[in-house]
Amino acid sequence: APKGPPAALPSSSSSVLSPPPRQGPPRRILILGGTGFIGPAIVAAARARGHTLTLFNRGKTNPQLFPDVETVLGERGADLGKLGGRDWDAVIDTWGRYPSGVRAAAELLRERVGHYVFISTISVYKLGRDDIDEGSLLLPTEPAPPEDMDLRHYGPLKVLSERAAEAAMPGRVTVIRPGVIAGPLDPTDRFTYWPVRLQRGGEILVPDGPDYRMQFIDVRDLAAWIVTTIEARRFGTFNAVGPADPSLRAVLEACMSGVGGSAQSPGRLVFVDGAWLEKSDAGGWGDFPLVVAGDADNRGFAHVSAARALAAGLRLRSPALTARDTLAWWNSLPAAEHARRAAKRPGLSPEREAELLQRWRARSAPG
Repeated sequence: APKGPPAALPSSSSSVLSPPPRQGPPRRILILGGTGFIGPAIVAAARARGHTLTLFNRGKTNPQLFPDVETVLGERGADLGKLGGRDWDAVIDTWGRYPSGVRAAAELLRERVGHYVFISTISVYKLGRDDIDEGSLLLPTEPAPPEDMDLRHYGPLKVLSERAAEAAMPGRVTVIRPGVIAGPLDPTDRFTYWPVRLQRGGEILVPDGPDYRMQFIDVRDLAAWIVTTIEARRFGTFNAVGPADPSLRAVLEACMSGVGGSAQSPGRLVFVDGAWLEKSDAGGWGDFPLVVAGDADNRGFAHVSAARALAAGLRLRSPALTARDTLAWWNSLPAAEHARRAAKRPGLSPEREAELLQRWRARSAPG
């Protein structure tokens, strides 16, 4: 994740959502991770509500953060023993990719903590055209995939990790399956493409067609709700996605209102037929990050229900705020990050966008 200054961290001051009142007494919470992307947001939310934190991580990602929070340094595979002999009310596992690591942590801590919160992903589902809820079909795990970084194995390994946590601490696990996580400190630049593009202004190419959608969740909303689940001792499995209205037009219009566009070149959304774009070898997440067509083979990725989480207290801010704060963070990146700005990122290049817009207008021109 970007190594920005502490001032770039998610802050409740950048949201109209005030922290919910704490439920019950302060908790002692162990966070496995804590300084990457979702971790700092969890730390901010938990501290705002008076909880006591311990972080366990390697001290390699953003080590300058949280000098006043107890941190136990160690490799997950070799140094879990450093957590032995300690008690916490809950543990939040933010970086469990492999089931062997989740199993080892849960087994070590099962007599030491009362609640294991595992951050999973909607990528555990067998995503197709059908709508998704917590009862939807999961990816197959037989034969068990190797524990490696191959993205084809990511979803099945997360399924096995969920099961490993539950097997070690039956009835005391909360599995949270977020969609794409957006907001300040996002290392992927997927959602970030949109506020950066909207700020540049001019004509902004957007695919058009029936039921185009964009689902994501602001990292600060996710973090606040994770803390709420601990306070309420709420167990089970929950999808965590937003926004309230995920239709593409509504999302981008909200983002535009949050960003404001360029004073010299105010932005204007230009909706272009999605079928025409596909024939022009344009489309997909590479060109339009997070956008899913209503007739796409992976339609279900943008039709994930968060009804259970919403009923259990998840609150979602407007995409306008996510876009505004993401852009403010992006624009505040230090000089050391300028190379990242210039590197190829998700989304259309200005040249490709201009070419497509020109071809779109010329398709029916006389002659």
